[in-house]
Amino acid sequence: MERKSDATRAAIVETALALASQEGLEALSLGPLADAMKMSKSGVFTRFGSRSTLQMAVLQNYHGQFQRRVLQPALAARQGLPRLRALFSSSLAHIGEPRPAGCFYISCAAEYDDRPGPLRHELTSGVLAWRALFEQSVAQAVELGQLAASADKGQMVFEIYGLLLAVQHDMRLLERSGSVSQAQQAFEQLLLRHLADGAGS
Repeated sequence: MERKSDATRAAIVETALALASQEGLEALSLGPLADAMKMSKSGVFTRFGSRSTLQMAVLQNYHGQFQRRVLQPALAARQGLPRLRALFSSSLAHIGEPRPAGCFYISCAAEYDDRPGPLRHELTSGVLAWRALFEQSVAQAVELGQLAASADKGQMVFEIYGLLLAVQHDMRLLERSGSVSQAQQAFEQLLLRHLADGAGS
């Protein structure tokens, strides 16, 4: 019985993530979720106790998905430029996925950028872990002599993250095609500007 209850809870969280990806995490409510699960509101409520607990579970579930789809594939690549390229590639691929609709971290940012509290803290922790791997990969590329010692690591990560934000904006809001290839081109140009002498491409 406990295993079935855990499976039901996990299914509720997955469905809640799908709904929140379309409508926003703050718009998540028990009524539509219960309808989607073909359950009663009380059946959903008893498994979480509050909407904020459900929202936190959704963010934590997404953390796990992001680790598997974006961070872990990059960590399998060699340190330095191979890992930096792999991380950018897996990030772009994730933004382009139809479900959830792009990067949930980015889509949630507008909801919580000025809203203090545990949900913002949870969201921020995921984004910071993502950026930290970019920062680590850039630093390793410098240490390995692939990028110039003069490369401004903070500025590079700022520009890389800005490219990812632009892709989500162009794909989801403006429905523009070609943004992924534009971002890939801009990323390679950014690396080219900071390659160490003799490092090649």
